[in-house]
Amino acid sequence: MCGITGKINFNMGWSINPSELKQMMDVILHRGPDDEGIYIKGNVGLGFRRLSIIDLVTGHQPLANENESIHIIFNGEIYNFPEQREILIKKGYKFKTATDTEVILHLYEEYGVDCLEYLRGMFAFAIWDDNTQQLFCARDRFGIKPFYYYRDHEKFVFGSEIKAILKAEGIDKTLSVDGLDSYFSFGYISSDLSIYKNIRKLQPGHYLLFSLKNNSVEIKRYWEVCFEPDHSRSEKQWLEEIEDCFSETVKLHMISDVPLGAFLSGGIDSSSVVAMMAKNSSLPIKTFSIGFKEQKFNELEFARAVVEKYDCEHHEQIVEPESIGLLPKLVNFYDEPYADSSAIPTYYVSKFAREHVTVVLSGDGGDELFAGYDIYRYFKNVHRYSTSSTGFNRLFWGSINSMIPQKVAGKGLTYFLSKNRDLLGAYLAIWTKKERQELILHPYAVNGDASGSELFKAGILGENSQHDFITNQQYLDIKTYMVDDILTKVDRASMTNSLEVRVPILDHKFAELSFRIPSSMKMNGKEQKYIFKKALSPHLPGSVLNHAKQGFSVPLSVWFKDDLKKYIQDTLFSQNPLSSAYLDKKYMQKIVMDNQKGMRDFSAKIWSLLFFEEWLKQNQ
Repeated sequence: MCGITGKINFNMGWSINPSELKQMMDVILHRGPDDEGIYIKGNVGLGFRRLSIIDLVTGHQPLANENESIHIIFNGEIYNFPEQREILIKKGYKFKTATDTEVILHLYEEYGVDCLEYLRGMFAFAIWDDNTQQLFCARDRFGIKPFYYYRDHEKFVFGSEIKAILKAEGIDKTLSVDGLDSYFSFGYISSDLSIYKNIRKLQPGHYLLFSLKNNSVEIKRYWEVCFEPDHSRSEKQWLEEIEDCFSETVKLHMISDVPLGAFLSGGIDSSSVVAMMAKNSSLPIKTFSIGFKEQKFNELEFARAVVEKYDCEHHEQIVEPESIGLLPKLVNFYDEPYADSSAIPTYYVSKFAREHVTVVLSGDGGDELFAGYDIYRYFKNVHRYSTSSTGFNRLFWGSINSMIPQKVAGKGLTYFLSKNRDLLGAYLAIWTKKERQELILHPYAVNGDASGSELFKAGILGENSQHDFITNQQYLDIKTYMVDDILTKVDRASMTNSLEVRVPILDHKFAELSFRIPSSMKMNGKEQKYIFKKALSPHLPGSVLNHAKQGFSVPLSVWFKDDLKKYIQDTLFSQNPLSSAYLDKKYMQKIVMDNQKGMRDFSAKIWSLLFFEEWLKQNQ
């Protein structure tokens, strides 16, 4: 696991400044503290930071082919590289390392951009081909690993994190109005957007080609999420295939030359990963858990049941309200506004785990692949009972919604009933369109009545409209929430602690199996993740299988009304909060007061304000 960055000047006479490239590398030192490397040839520069996992001796990057005409920098892990290596050797390729990086390089020599079809893993890489004067960049199918890029009339710059790009000279830091709207809508910045107008994300399952001959950027998709339910197979057949495929992918993800462990929340997904690790290992599995004093949010007892069943080498830690002091660090880690407060325990469990291991496996992706989120059940009920036309719902339920005060229970339900019942997932927001219109000041607000963030998600749902309602919600979350919230959270929180996190549930072979399973076997009546839970039930304690889903959340709703009341006032309503240049201060005060006295929980709204204020302090 590593950090990559690079710069290409369009003018052939503008050589890359080694000290500038070094600054771009040093700012992502946390992603790779073990080694560094630079390749510069005239106006082309590649920079690399390494966290050593596979082939600790000869894995230096940038790595060149035999005649040094092609160079690669690579962040990630390719789990099927041994078998691909053997195939390439039979084709006549020579290897000077035992790394997966060199396998990618030779696959590119053999197949060009089609090399992506042969990779099973998580990755973001850049290959400079001196023969074609072209930069080939790619990101894995689900976006487990990040890739940002910037282009203006003088240069092309890229990096694993935005902070690497910002260290390059002459970067335009104009804020993105659409990015800001996305942040306050969902708590994360979705699509290919970032908080900066001219810095973009390469989307999952896509590759980018930059040609120095005409300074052009071409982006193409090489893989797509495709649900094709197979109704011909029996439940028994699905159960056997899930168990076999999941065991195989977990085993693949355990390949490592350094100490390895697992995050263990006590939920179905992480517990299943630990169970399969134990099945494929002769040694006790090292497990790491985070808990809270507030029992409603604490899953430690369920994690301990898994630990006892498999005799794990277990480590756990309690997170206290004082953890809010981590906020400035979080802002620095994430580079742009990011309002998922579970970044706090994710950071702590990563820091905790890194004291013992260099690699951990996590259970992320299970809720998206097997319909595990509680909101799916809620939306399914709204969808079922919202039988009238969209026009009628907008008029009838919209009128009722407008009469209900913001702080009163029922406001949320009537809001969803007023929307197109097939597009409910598009309207799941921290701040609704109407709230954003009151919150965000001109000229930072989206113009007029436009609702770009919701329209973006509605468009994704429209792409997959031939499927049933639950499948469409899964598709939407895989495309947005999972990549831009969940995977972003884990990548930054872990890599800032120089910890590699692997995600076996999102192995694309296992995911493609899940896409063929009918949604009725994922959400069976009211039971979520039915088929996955049943397939793994022989390996899990009953308490883990049967307890209500809790999620990896922070008790902000409790903290903000008690321990952190003064902190909110001091941060948001001091004499000159920076956010008041962008947001309506009176409306923010109203939200905080409604949270204290009302029936609804606005802690997610308040956290988004706190994060934004701190981001402005560090970046404006």
